[in-house]
Amino acid sequence: MTAATHPPSPDPRRILVTGGAGFVGSHVVDLLLAAGHEVVVLDSLVAHGEARPPWLPADAAVVVGDVRDPDAWRRAARGVDAVCHQAARVGLGLDFGDVRRYVDDNDTGTAAGLWALHEIGFRGRLVLASSMVVYGEGLYACGEHGDVRPAPRTGADLDAGRFDPPCPHCGRPLGWAAIDEGAVLDPRNVYAATKLHQEHLCSVFGREHGVPVTALRYHNVYGPRMPRDTPYAGVASIFTSAVERGEAPRVYEDGGQTRDFVHVVDVARANVAALTADEPVTGPLNVASGTPRTVLDMARSICAGTDLEPVVVGGGRLGDVRHVVASAARAERLLGFRAAEPFTPRTPAWT
Repeated sequence: MTAATHPPSPDPRRILVTGGAGFVGSHVVDLLLAAGHEVVVLDSLVAHGEARPPWLPADAAVVVGDVRDPDAWRRAARGVDAVCHQAARVGLGLDFGDVRRYVDDNDTGTAAGLWALHEIGFRGRLVLASSMVVYGEGLYACGEHGDVRPAPRTGADLDAGRFDPPCPHCGRPLGWAAIDEGAVLDPRNVYAATKLHQEHLCSVFGREHGVPVTALRYHNVYGPRMPRDTPYAGVASIFTSAVERGEAPRVYEDGGQTRDFVHVVDVARANVAALTADEPVTGPLNVASGTPRTVLDMARSICAGTDLEPVVVGGGRLGDVRHVVASAARAERLLGFRAAEPFTPRTPAWT
């Protein structure tokens, strides 16, 4: 369901969307406005040259400010019935040298916001943009030892082409399955650690204030308004940027990494459902398409209709994981959410 066909809400609310000028946040804004809600956006606009991007509707109120600044949160959050916290530094990053940027933007920004919400006595609903990265590797099973948690892959493993993690007990090959929200969490890079900390901070705030908190664990999001020409984006954006430059996408490992690629409009629909459902859903929810695909599948789809072919380059990035695929059953059962958008990575990506 698109913004144009989203039904008006019988109970309009005033909702704050942090990062509302960005990739996912702007689509949430579109759907909320189409449903008749009043929307306040808190965004630094730094990613947009400090100018209001053309896709941000005129009827969205914008507070220009940094989420690390509690005063910006206070200005934006007064009188709101719900908060949708999208603003974050995303992606795997370049190396551990990015640690302070991730902690500053994600953890400090979230702490500043929660402190401001505490100060103004917020008692509404809080929806957090979390991520599948909190799981680390997905769910694996060994034929002899059952469900297992493989160890993190090493640089030597990747250099030698040992991409699939073996059973930690017997070394045999493992099969993967869809992971649900009850899995043991095991963040394996800096970004993942900050997303888990955001969940923890919001959960503590919710318990102490009686505020329902929903953590939406996005799987690999793609679609219009993806960030472009940046190493801090997901693979769909990185591949699309390459194709737009006339370059073949470079695929790490053997391309067999398995993911769930979910369209940004579906992700926005999940946010609106969590923000406006008659009864709030607390805790984590996977937001996914339910259809696993490989990274090479995505690269080939983005190249479709061009003269380009993906180039599989081997190697890999420490902190990346091999297979992580979601079970979206809890989101469907508790929130009524089911992904509906077709797999269309070659649609215009930036508009």
